[in-house]
Amino acid sequence: MKYKIVHFHISVDSPEQLPIMRDLVDAAAGEAGFEAFEEAEDGCTGYIQERLFDKELLSEMLRDAEIPGCSVTFTVSDVPDQDWNAAWEKDGFDPIEIGDEMVIYDKAHTSEEKLARMVAPIKIGIEARNAFGTGTHETTRMMLQALHGHSLEGKRVLDCGCGTGILSIAASKLGAREVVAYDIDDWSVENTRHNAQINGVDNIEVYEGDANILSHINGMFEVVMANINRNILLHDMDCFDQVLSVGGHLMISGFYEDDILPLMTKASVLGLSEVKRFHDGDWVAIVLVHNA
Repeated sequence: MKYKIVHFHISVDSPEQLPIMRDLVDAAAGEAGFEAFEEAEDGCTGYIQERLFDKELLSEMLRDAEIPGCSVTFTVSDVPDQDWNAAWEKDGFDPIEIGDEMVIYDKAHTSEEKLARMVAPIKIGIEARNAFGTGTHETTRMMLQALHGHSLEGKRVLDCGCGTGILSIAASKLGAREVVAYDIDDWSVENTRHNAQINGVDNIEVYEGDANILSHINGMFEVVMANINRNILLHDMDCFDQVLSVGGHLMISGFYEDDILPLMTKASVLGLSEVKRFHDGDWVAIVLVHNA
């Protein structure tokens, strides 16, 4: 997956304005599709998928965010293809427990002895290869908690933006009869297939593409999962709704507290209502039900 890196240079009249403007820039860029941010001495840096980058939209959002005495300029460069999880592959991650029944562990760095000491009945080993989703991120943990507390036995499940395949594998282990997954990133598609194989899961179909592929997949789903950023959720929620059965549940995360209102407004228009909410720091996950 190709990314753009954007350096936001913030000019201020007084030093106390800089952190305020950083927050405003982050919010404005988030509206324009940016996924992650880092602080810089003179502003901040943001990352966005190349296919989502719209320079004119970003400029407009930044103009609206400026406050008196402050201004923002930005420079854009390409991020070379790389292994985004190189650190995880090298150093690994500590086991993550989801309730008393599930543990996510680093397959490449866990010995048979350590594995034997894990008492959870459901053990999922993940080898992260250029994909998001080891279970260490707040949104992934919340989605796993939502799955863990939901009855999946015999249900058909859709995983939108599958990453490492962790949610698909968890759904299968929790009793789903069939899981369909997709991701726009070819690395993630292969990683999901690989992780399913090493976990002995054979009821996951994985496709490369975005939500448009749903028009070519037959049948409805009782559970749809989407751990993606706010803008893609807003754009794709119509597609999710079209394949969600009446009484089915849509589980969403990848957004902040401030993003809840527009997401819930969109959900309400589609006849989706909230049944459960999770918080982890500033991150949120919501479970919605498709009303008759």
